[in-house]
Amino acid sequence: MFKSVFTRYFTIFMVIIVVSFTILGLIYSSSSATYSKNIKKESMRSTRDSLVSYLSSGYSSSGTTDFGRYVYFSASDISPIINHIIDAVNNDIFVIVTNGDGLVQLAVSAPDGISEGDSVKDSSLYNLKSTDDFSGYTDLDGLLPSKMLVFSGRIADDTGATAGMVIVCSATSSIPGIAGNTVRTTIIAILWVTAAALITVFFVTDKIVSPLKKMSEAARSFSQGKFDVRVPVTGNDEVAELAAAFNNMASSLEKNEETRKTFLANVSHDLRTPMTTIAGFIDNILSGAIPYEKQNYYLEIVSSEVKRLARLVNSLLDISRIQAGDRKFVMAPFDICEMSRQIIISLEQRLEKKNLDVRFEPEHDNMYVNADRDAVYQVLYNLCDNAVKFARDGGVYKISHIERDGKIYTAVYNEGEGIAKEDLPMVFDRFYKSDKSRGLDRTGVGLGLYIVKTIIDSHGEEIWVNSVYGEYCEFVFTLTPAEAPKKQRAD
Repeated sequence: MFKSVFTRYFTIFMVIIVVSFTILGLIYSSSSATYSKNIKKESMRSTRDSLVSYLSSGYSSSGTTDFGRYVYFSASDISPIINHIIDAVNNDIFVIVTNGDGLVQLAVSAPDGISEGDSVKDSSLYNLKSTDDFSGYTDLDGLLPSKMLVFSGRIADDTGATAGMVIVCSATSSIPGIAGNTVRTTIIAILWVTAAALITVFFVTDKIVSPLKKMSEAARSFSQGKFDVRVPVTGNDEVAELAAAFNNMASSLEKNEETRKTFLANVSHDLRTPMTTIAGFIDNILSGAIPYEKQNYYLEIVSSEVKRLARLVNSLLDISRIQAGDRKFVMAPFDICEMSRQIIISLEQRLEKKNLDVRFEPEHDNMYVNADRDAVYQVLYNLCDNAVKFARDGGVYKISHIERDGKIYTAVYNEGEGIAKEDLPMVFDRFYKSDKSRGLDRTGVGLGLYIVKTIIDSHGEEIWVNSVYGEYCEFVFTLTPAEAPKKQRAD
């Protein structure tokens, strides 16, 4: 029944609001009614006491009946006073007095069914005659049309004998007008507030759920290979942050998909080209199309292409091992300056062939870092090899090491073509080559810098490139400094 998040949220909020306001209304109405009834009782008690005090002063001790003393003033003398009080407090009030026949005479108008001048049997007031302060719910043995809340008081003459009674009554189901209005107003207010709350919850819930629906639709598009779908981001709340994170994820997926396609295209290209060359030359040798005296020349080309394939496969295996965590780095201190000297010596012939102005500028003769020696050698050799490869003849070729802010910075610099500004963000991507035609670097496979970045990242360090196209290129990476091993310090 409640399949959607919107339906569940809205239903839950609706139930909570309705139940809460209903309970609140019942509590408030009950409290108002109780308070009003207490006020009503207090008013009735006060009215009775006032009338008893007033009427008791009008009786004298002359004559006797079964009920009390004779009254010396008429009912018409009492009525105006009582009627005035009736108008003021909105209660039903009547006074019972004695007469010479021992009957009880009603002095003023009272509830429906009782009129002035009615005689009342003495037995109807039997339970009231013996107390000065009675209150309770009764019909006075049929005197009243129904059970009512009754407050009664004894009227005494100047000797203290009972001469009559004051009875103040109110229907038990009645609630003063102000209490009834309060309850009605409360109920109406609750209904309006409930309606407003439900409308608000409807739109708020829809606002919360709508982005989730769009994310769900976008996720279905992702499953179909469509990574260009984005979710609108509105506001700055948690849902907006989720939408922004979702869009960032979509961008990453889109980029990864493009990288995957590029990866497959480049791998296919780098595999197909040498394999085609190898197959063509071998077929021509086997068929005799290539003369015997030229076979060695073409076999050297085949050997070069085989080595190129081997480098590609080894690079892919290196990446796979690093990303899978199979390549374990052994951290130990070593001299990064000495490593740079060894690499320069290994590249000596190529440096001389291009007549490069070689500069080695360490801040100190020996600078020790804590890292995996073989991995850092792979990084530094790759950067130095690229610097030689892309340096212009006679240009400056420089390796430098400096220590700043708790890090050792290694920079490999060369003057040459450099890297175009638009290509800088992609330098460390897989299969990136600044020479789009692959004409300058036919021996590379475009994975060297990606491996370099992966190794540096695995060490928790940083690497970046500075370049001005047509002038220079400089790669810089950081390593953590270390104390020289004890053996080297002793020397």
